[in-house]
Amino acid sequence: MSTTSNRQWVLKARPREAVSDDCFEWREGPVPTPGPGEALVRVTWLAIEPTQRTWLNANATYIQPVALGEVMRGAGVGMVIASRTERLAVGDWVAGLTGWQDYVLTGDAGLFGLNKVPDGVAPKAMLNLYGASGLTAYFGITDVGRVAPGETVLVSAAAGSVGSIAGQVARLRGCRVIGIAGGPHKAEWVTRTARFDACIDYKSEDIRARLRALAPQGVDVVFDNVGGHVLEAALDHLARGARVVLSGSVASGYKDGDYGTAPRNYMQLGFKRARMEGFIFLDYVSRFPEAFRELAAWDAQGALHCAESIAEGLEQAPSALRGLFEGRNVGKQLVRVTSIPCSSSPPRAQ
Repeated sequence: MSTTSNRQWVLKARPREAVSDDCFEWREGPVPTPGPGEALVRVTWLAIEPTQRTWLNANATYIQPVALGEVMRGAGVGMVIASRTERLAVGDWVAGLTGWQDYVLTGDAGLFGLNKVPDGVAPKAMLNLYGASGLTAYFGITDVGRVAPGETVLVSAAAGSVGSIAGQVARLRGCRVIGIAGGPHKAEWVTRTARFDACIDYKSEDIRARLRALAPQGVDVVFDNVGGHVLEAALDHLARGARVVLSGSVASGYKDGDYGTAPRNYMQLGFKRARMEGFIFLDYVSRFPEAFRELAAWDAQGALHCAESIAEGLEQAPSALRGLFEGRNVGKQLVRVTSIPCSSSPPRAQ
């Protein structure tokens, strides 16, 4: 083992507004010892996702919140370094809910347990293309959005981990794809690398005016990760029979009891005979193998591009989460969990 302690971020206080360093407490304790039927995993990578902000609130969403004093919940990948179970051998890579810490014990597998990374898959990819981001994008586009070749698809937060994959899946399904992103660097990445047909920079362009120019007949599918005025602009430009996929509302900051105000122009759904539907990727567990096969085939062909933003060190996890709501990341935000000497005072996230 590379450290003699298990460094952890635990939830100290629930945020009222934006996530701050004071919400978390840095702790160091002994490295756990696996018992019968258990394995010890050294966490290598953490996925930082907007939905983690909802877990900090007192009220449950689709799962229960993180309890005060509990290790911050989060998906990660790591390597088995000690094992007392036939299911996992030393050297195996596993993925699942590791939490924000150096080491975690795993017993039985399951939806929220740690499962072996499939052969031929890079462990880190389990946090992006084959994790919540890729699965949300895939099922949101194919099942909720029900895209068809020739349709026009609008994706907000198009440079984010979910939006960027969603737009590429729509493109691969034969759709024309328009993105919305913040800043020229992100807009250029969306069109040049992710190969969307166009991208609106909401920081410097009028979304409604650009939509009128880019999609004069309206958009058939909206894949929304933002909410707020971005969603309202999209609703004002629906084609008849459009489908609006509710993936997220990052503009709200996911504050407890406040996930964004209702769109003032929601009656556009009625006027356009459109529908708006929310979902969670966990609704499709039985079909994960289908998604993995298709995503893997596209990936092998070089047809999918997944960007990553990497924060170095476990101590950066709170800052990385906050950065999602400040627009710092392109693609998936990851934390590389590194080993540092034990310290007597907690680090400060930057």
